[in-house]
Parts: sequence; C-alpha cells; structure tokens
Amino acid sequence: MPKGKIIKALSGFYYCLDGERTIQCRGRGVFRKNKVTPLVGDEVIYDYENEREGTIQEVLDRKNELVRPPIANVDQAILVFSAVEPDFSTVLLDRFLVLIESNDIEPIICISKTDLIEDEKQKNEILAYADDYRKMGYEVRLTSTLEADGIAELLPLLNNRISVFAGQSGVGKSSLLNVLRPELALKTSDISSHLGRGKHTTRHVELIPVGSGLVADTPGFSSLEFMNIEAEDLSYCFPEMRERSDQCKFRACTHVSEPKCAVKTAVENGEIPKYRYDHYLSFIEEIKDRKPRY
Repeated sequence: MPKGKIIKALSGFYYCLDGERTIQCRGRGVFRKNKVTPLVGDEVIYDYENEREGTIQEVLDRKNELVRPPIANVDQAILVFSAVEPDFSTVLLDRFLVLIESNDIEPIICISKTDLIEDEKQKNEILAYADDYRKMGYEVRLTSTLEADGIAELLPLLNNRISVFAGQSGVGKSSLLNVLRPELALKTSDISSHLGRGKHTTRHVELIPVGSGLVADTPGFSSLEFMNIEAEDLSYCFPEMRERSDQCKFRACTHVSEPKCAVKTAVENGEIPKYRYDHYLSFIEEIKDRKPRY
C-alpha cells in the first residue's frame, strides 16, 4: 500500500501528500477504539478507493508530537516574537523555548516588526536580547515584513524540514508566511489597541510548501503549561545550563540552593543573563506547585 504524509486535517478528513498528488482520507474506525488520532505531519500507510479518496490504514512511528497545536514529526519551531505591538517578552519567549526544547524540536527565534521600533534605546534593547540568546546557542533572526528585512536569510532555514511557526497572537506569523509565499494570501489581523493583542486568524493546522520544506501555520499554543516536564529535568531545556551542569559539585544539582553550582556562578559572573535564571526559578516553582494528575 502507498505511503503519504498528512498535510491537513479538517472536519474529520485527512489530506495525505503522496508525491505530487493529495488524497482525501478517512481514518480507520479502529483508530478511535485504540485511541489513535492521526496528526498533521504523520507518515501514514493508506489505501485508496479512487484517485482522490482513500482510508488511512496505519500511522507510522513519530519522532515527536505536540498536543496544542496537534502536529507530529516537527523538525524545528520558528518562534515569532514581535519587537513591539505586542512588546517583546523574554519570560514568554523562555516559556515557549522550554516547551519546544522538551519535545526535542530545534528552535529558531524570529524577532518581527523591527520596522516599528521608534527610538535608539528600544532598538539597542532588542539587539542586546538577540545577542544574549545567540550566546546561549540559539539561532536568532530579526525581520520586518513591511520592509522585507531578514526574509531572504530566513527562507533557506526552512528547506527540507517541517517547521512550525509559533508565538502569541498578533506577532505577525501569518504576515511572515505571506511574504515567504505571497500567493497564500493568509488572513491577518491588526492588534487590538484595547487588549494589546491580536485575534487568532488561523483556524486549523496545515502544512504549506515553502521552498523545499513544509511549514505549519497553526492556531497557536492554547496551553503553555509545563504539564509533562519534571523539576529535575527543567535545566536540560536551558542549553546554557545544560552545558554547565557537569561542572556542578552535585550530579543532580537543580541550580537553586546547592553549593558550588556552576550555573549560579555563571549568573554571578554575567555569563548567564539574570533574567533568564530568574525565569528558570519561576518555572521550577510552577512545576513544583503543579497539582497532581490522576
């Protein structure tokens, strides 16, 4: 039987890309019984009744999966955070980074709307943050869809990969995709001056060909809680802590109150930004205070 990749899920149908053709498929009834839900990004085995319709017979093993948005086999996440409108937030960015790192997905930070920066002080702050995250080991790109700045440099990063565009609503994810592929004409929405945020303009998950890769325009993360991360594993989602952990005196160091901690020393020496460490402490308390699930 042929193999395909689910590129869209909508109203109970799964659209499977197989070479140059797309087959509209239903899932087998046994999937529901076995609590298997095919996801966008899944590699599947299917059979077809005709050239346009078929049935998914098997979902192949996934290398990762996200619940909200529901997508599988993601190679990288383009985390879009606006410089302004809404204002750049390191705590929200770090929350996204932890969730992405915990799913073994490579993050790329994209700071959008750089054309809206009004003064030199604000510009220098954004550049300083970008430099901080680059020193931590992250790929950081600054973009402006209005002036097309940074777009040409972003496009090669998408080739031959499945990428998720993620970030809070109103930061310009759909606008960025519209510049990458103008013929998409994806719906965008202005920022509400009252709420300071945009409305979600994307209603379902779909993989869109961009260059030689596939990009998911998603409705966004509806949950940013650390439900599947344990306190002792959190530091592994911070690369600058992960690379220093073997220098700590205690093997299971949580980098909170233990003596001779290499991470705390790096914070004191300015090698790790204090705001980043403060976010780590906040997240670890949040995980410890989490109510148990039964």
